[in-house]
Amino acid sequence: MGAKQAKGQEPAGASPQHSWKRTPTKERGDILASLMLKSGDRLSRSGTPPPPYQRRIGMIQEMMLMAKQGKQDEATEMLKTLRQDLGMESTSLDDVLYRYASFRNLVDPITHDLIISLARYVHCPKTEGDSLGAMEKVCRQLTYHLSPHSRWRRQGLLKRKPQACLKAVLSAPPSSGALDLSGIPLTARDMERLCAHLQRYASTLISLELGFTELTDEAFLLLLPTLASLPHLETLALNGNRLTRAILKELTDALKDPGSFPSVTWIDLGNNVDIFSLPQPFLVSLRKRCPKQGNLPTIQEFGESQASDPPERNPAKDIELAALVTKKTSIVILFFNYYL
Repeated sequence: MGAKQAKGQEPAGASPQHSWKRTPTKERGDILASLMLKSGDRLSRSGTPPPPYQRRIGMIQEMMLMAKQGKQDEATEMLKTLRQDLGMESTSLDDVLYRYASFRNLVDPITHDLIISLARYVHCPKTEGDSLGAMEKVCRQLTYHLSPHSRWRRQGLLKRKPQACLKAVLSAPPSSGALDLSGIPLTARDMERLCAHLQRYASTLISLELGFTELTDEAFLLLLPTLASLPHLETLALNGNRLTRAILKELTDALKDPGSFPSVTWIDLGNNVDIFSLPQPFLVSLRKRCPKQGNLPTIQEFGESQASDPPERNPAKDIELAALVTKKTSIVILFFNYYL
């Protein structure tokens, strides 16, 4: 542990990570409010509020900026706001593993683990080593995990208008049984066209990516009967949208019927508005469809970076994230199997 500095003394050239600055409470509240407003203004391009993932990424960026400026109080408040926005009642690993049995039902334990790591750096800043660099690394991992990086593979397509993008994707059959609409905004009015496409290729469709499409409860419920009828659909990604926990009842009821979603083994509902944990019947129904599967039915076996990395990313960082995914998945499997 580093020695305490005498009050009023600060070594020349001290870096921000070695010196947290304190700000008066009232001023700290004003700064936090203004930063939140700035994030919303910057990220929202229309009259509607930004999608949850954009708001959360904005919070991470602001928190990292505060840390670089040595503003511990502001960074702590921003972390608290981010934690609440992600539905986390606690950032204590002991609480997660031993006190809250609902951990086994978490929609996104990877985000939970990264938030715990951030809390350690924000609440207990070290005076030695590159603690700011370590915190920045966790922020990058969390930003990558919460952002629609999969759509980077289709940069040319996404330069068009949303309707042109949707028309272009739906003009051809799914490639190798996979339909990827991630990153293309969808409205309730688009559901009729999408349902017709899904029904046309129902016999070949295995994987459906609807992440980061700004899908709402209304649009999803219009789509649900068609999704439930797809005979070979195995994986369904609904992450990063505007979905709320209100859809869980309809989705769980559909899964209870063995004739609905007959082949589904994996559903991703992470990074939505307020879907933070899943009902036990939801998980049990998924598990029954594939009893020999080794992973929790809301987490893929492989590191997400393997599936959707932009070409220019550093492979070493991808390996680190994949290792984190594998480690956390193992913990979740342990608890899931124990309680079932």
